[in-house]
Amino acid sequence: MPTPEDIKGWIEQNLPGSQVEISGDGRHFEAVVVYAGFEGKSRVQQQQMVYGALGDKMDEEIHALSMRTVTPQ
Repeated sequence: MPTPEDIKGWIEQNLPGSQVEISGDGRHFEAVVVYAGFEGKSRVQQQQMVYGALGDKMDEEIHALSMRTVTPQ
């Protein structure tokens, strides 16, 4: 079962320069992801980038993830 620190690391590793805060109980997680690469992208595209950063872990290890994505500005 992943920890909030695991998820934070996976996102930050795959979205270099991002700042990530994760909270959760081991099955359900909430994320706030601040990333300059979100600039000019729709909310859906931003969330797809986070899901892409997590890859198969979303299907296999993370039961539920709600997120807020923002740019540094």
